Amino acid sequence: MKTYWGIFLLIICATSCKEESTIAEHQETEVAAPMEIQVPTEKFGFNLEEFDVQHDTIRRGESFGELMIQNKVDYPKIALVAEKYRDIFDARRIRAGRPYLLLKSRDTTQAAQVFVYQNDAINYTVVDFRDSVMVYKGRQQVREVLREASGVIESSLSEAILEQGIDYNVTNSLSEIYAWTIDFFRLQKGDKFKVIYKEKYINDSVYAGAGPIEAAYFEHNGTPLYAFAYESDSLKNVVDYFDEEANNLRRTFLRAPVKFSRISSRYNLKRRIRYYGYKVRPHKGTDYAAPLGTPIMATADGTVVESTRRGGNGKYVKIRHNGTYSTQYLHMKAQNVKRGQFVRQGDVIGWIGMTGNTGGPHVCYRFWKNGRQVDPLREELPAAEPLAESLRPDFYEYVNPLKTQLDCIQFQEYPEEELLTLNEEHAITDHQSDVY
Repeated sequence: MKTYWGIFLLIICATSCKEESTIAEHQETEVAAPMEIQVPTEKFGFNLEEFDVQHDTIRRGESFGELMIQNKVDYPKIALVAEKYRDIFDARRIRAGRPYLLLKSRDTTQAAQVFVYQNDAINYTVVDFRDSVMVYKGRQQVREVLREASGVIESSLSEAILEQGIDYNVTNSLSEIYAWTIDFFRLQKGDKFKVIYKEKYINDSVYAGAGPIEAAYFEHNGTPLYAFAYESDSLKNVVDYFDEEANNLRRTFLRAPVKFSRISSRYNLKRRIRYYGYKVRPHKGTDYAAPLGTPIMATADGTVVESTRRGGNGKYVKIRHNGTYSTQYLHMKAQNVKRGQFVRQGDVIGWIGMTGNTGGPHVCYRFWKNGRQVDPLREELPAAEPLAESLRPDFYEYVNPLKTQLDCIQFQEYPEEELLTLNEEHAITDHQSDVY
């Protein structure tokens, strides 16, 4: 009888996937009538035909005041922007490389009438110098397109993502979702993933990045792990990721204090160090190598009990999380927190440096449990609270179609000769520790 039920379920799944595939194929065959491409005459809410338009980017060392003076804006107006509108537009913090738009008068003065600073691909700030000065923020219209993707890891997660033309930020999102359940420093060849997410487009054509992952599947060492984004607290707009049984994938601790890094040295009580003449010196921390200035994050909520500089530790921060756990972050370039300050998980508490006894830029991450230093990568970290029972019926109703959609996504496969080439070029060894 079990055999018949198994066959019945397989037929349902296959039929469901086939129906979705047929719908997708039908949609893809719809061809829109050709349209004439017109140069937009309106942008950021302004009619560009009324101005002389200058597109440019902020140069290194260039200030807002100097730029405006060069474009014949009166100093009192510049001062008004800096003083009155600092909360909306902090003129001191404009970044080199950010694009901007200057709308100039069409008379002989060619004075700047409007300055539009693009904070990112979607958000912008308008400084209108006409009549009385006005400063306000705006947001471009964005269209979202649902996308599915999958891959099999042959060398690294990032390579499996990039091979398919997927936004690199999806790599970061996946590593954050599964940070508490998968050691991304020890991915295995043959691990698999599937994701459902949205891509953002401005004016239906300009790519503006990937949105949050809505659902994911990761198969690590043969173990399947589902993840579904769900708003667990509507009052605080808290969105967490849960598995198909409504268990929270988050833990009370991040697995690593640095993004985009690699483990350069693990917790080792018998390590021999060249700096000390190859004598045995217990290394009770985990070293994460990253470029100078890379942000260091608090791995859990807690109170800063030390933020100072001392001996071989260099500049460091120590956080007490509760009566059981404490963490420490060594060799910082600079600290971003003070003693007694409460920090939340993911807050930037400092930056990667080389202070103290260190041969290269990294953070030595130390982890205490009940007053004893332990290896955080071998600890069974406490899980966050599961989804409330009252929310589970709505949760299951929401995620069941997403799970079916994930199950129907096929993994990207390579021809055998191409797979052999990839294996030779990107062979994974037990010593490889790069996440990305």
